[in-house]
Amino acid sequence: MDDLWLQGRALPTEAIRALDRHAIEELGLPGVVLMENAGRRAADEAWGLVQGRVGARVAVIAGRGNNGGDGYVVARHLHNRGARVECHHLGAIGEASPRGDARLFLDVARRMGIPVVEHRGPGLPGLGDSLERDSDLVVDAILGTGLAGPVRGLDREGILAIHAAAARGVPVLAIDVPSGLDADTGEVLGVAVRATRTVTFAAPKLGFARGEGPAHAGVVVLADISIPRERYPA
Repeated sequence: MDDLWLQGRALPTEAIRALDRHAIEELGLPGVVLMENAGRRAADEAWGLVQGRVGARVAVIAGRGNNGGDGYVVARHLHNRGARVECHHLGAIGEASPRGDARLFLDVARRMGIPVVEHRGPGLPGLGDSLERDSDLVVDAILGTGLAGPVRGLDREGILAIHAAAARGVPVLAIDVPSGLDADTGEVLGVAVRATRTVTFAAPKLGFARGEGPAHAGVVVLADISIPRERYPA
């Protein structure tokens, strides 16, 4: 099969964003479709990590942006397969936050009765212990490729809570890129998730093979989200 995304050629994040923009702005493929595709594919990987076990306990740690939206799609699909899913939203859930497609999928999850715990901060007391005690899998949906500086606040505390669970043997699935890792350089921006597996979209990130990237990405799985093959660089 000769699809370029299946060949696994790493691209810089700006080139990947350009692929997204083309699909949305020029082709008219709604961003919500791309997010649904991404979350559904990540849910497949999550289901594999819990060995397809009905009743498996999955914690989704969701940020306030699109990465968090992917996480809510994952939560919905795992719930429908019979997993016991709980979401932890890092930040206040108000009329303006999160926004756009991410908010749509958060609201859908809540209407379905999936528990969404709101963490306003400061501090996430006991979350790390809770993840270790009550989870068969943790899904890292905190930060994506848009991170430009050191991780701070609730995002940092969420990553540290994931660290605490991972240190006790709970597997971690990162969505697109481990939170806190620079997707181009592989630099850890203060603190970063160490994933068991990373499901990444459209193309591998350059940072997975640079700097501290290999130690944090774990096993990388490349997922198609319906980006047109003709747009990939030759």
